[in-house]
Amino acid sequence: MSLHPLTDTEISDIHAQLHELQVEHRDLDLVITHLIENPPPEDLLIRRLKKRKLLLKDRIIQLEEMLVPDIPA
Repeated sequence: MSLHPLTDTEISDIHAQLHELQVEHRDLDLVITHLIENPPPEDLLIRRLKKRKLLLKDRIIQLEEMLVPDIPA
């Protein structure tokens, strides 16, 4: 985490990036579900999509944490 507070521009950029990743994550979820429900599923493709989805989720969490101000103990 950064030691300085985020500027309005940085917060706006994070929100935009967060939205973009959330949309891609949601789209991947739909594609994965469609591939699983409509045979023949391509196992390698599904594994790759699931891996990408997990990476997106991790990045989304990182960005969301950047938007939460640190609370001094």
